Amino acid sequence: MSFSSLELPKYLLKALEAENYAKPYPIQEMAIPAVLAKKDILGIAQTGSGKTASYVLPILVNLDGIETPSDLHVSTLVLVPTRELAIQVADVFTKFADVMPYRCKTMAIYGGVAADSQMYGLRDVSILVATPGRLLDLVESNSVELSAVSTLVLDEADKMLNLGFKEEMDEILSLLPEKRQNLLFSATLSPHIENVRNVLLNDPLVIKIEEKEDDIQLINQTAYSVEDEQKGPLLRYLIREKRMDQVLIFTSTVHSANMVAQKLNQNHIDADAIHGKRTQKDRMAALRDFKKGRLRVLVATDLLSRGIDIQFLPFVINYELPRSPKDFVHRIGRTGRAENPGEALSFISEDAEHHFKVIQKKMKKFVDMIDNEEVSKLITPPSKK
Repeated sequence: MSFSSLELPKYLLKALEAENYAKPYPIQEMAIPAVLAKKDILGIAQTGSGKTASYVLPILVNLDGIETPSDLHVSTLVLVPTRELAIQVADVFTKFADVMPYRCKTMAIYGGVAADSQMYGLRDVSILVATPGRLLDLVESNSVELSAVSTLVLDEADKMLNLGFKEEMDEILSLLPEKRQNLLFSATLSPHIENVRNVLLNDPLVIKIEEKEDDIQLINQTAYSVEDEQKGPLLRYLIREKRMDQVLIFTSTVHSANMVAQKLNQNHIDADAIHGKRTQKDRMAALRDFKKGRLRVLVATDLLSRGIDIQFLPFVINYELPRSPKDFVHRIGRTGRAENPGEALSFISEDAEHHFKVIQKKMKKFVDMIDNEEVSKLITPPSKK
């Protein structure tokens, strides 16, 4: 199937071609016609499955011919769990809105920056992408009006509910008009999602994209049996030996992320860290430099990984393992995307060996392990004769 078969206008088809969108993902094939028909949707699909474009494109088409909201009213509200995802989604809307034959202002609002700076940009916004807390702050200050929302999108609803947004979500929903289109996207179909579905959605089209086993088959995985003091030398060896010009490293704590980035810089490997303790400005600058190839290494915690979406990322390294096998798959899924191969490397200390066996069992894939003796040979400089 091609995008031209999805009843999208020619100017959007040209924009898709210019952005190298070759063919629609499965969720786009099913969701785009349904959104165009103004149906409610429950979409269950993993990050990286193409879900953002599956609602961005038809929402833009549906706004054509609708009177542009005046003053502080918005037509489309997209709720997301993190600041990074808010910016990412707003960027996709803006990219395609630029080719539309009508004016369509998009804005992202989120915490971590001064609310005053966002207040002044909210006038005449058609599409608002927001984190719940900051949205309520701006509603309370009479800076935005939700009574004219015709389309509501909940993106990564599973994460939103897990992060404890329920009270804020209930308050936001009470401010919206009853008659509207609702689009809910989640990586999992949990009991929380079922409850929201029953309250929020009206006769929805349910789209469930099963995660293909061969999704991670595109990823070449290797594990290294290491002692804690070997991790730094091994990391530097691999970055140089494999000529990694762009590598994403995951740690389990803020302290580890800072330490890894600092040690790399001390060894003349350009690196930066992003995590919840850094300012929004610094985080976005680091992510922007990494995406554009100006930063060689980005070190991230799991909380920030949702905003990292790079289509051709060649390398991911698990400096420390996550608690959840699902988070492990999510981490390594940052590479090996869009049918491009990638490489994921994991450092396994002795106390993490059992957990790594559980992870392999859950993802139904055995990972080759380089033993500690071989690791020692890799990181020990050859003796001078």
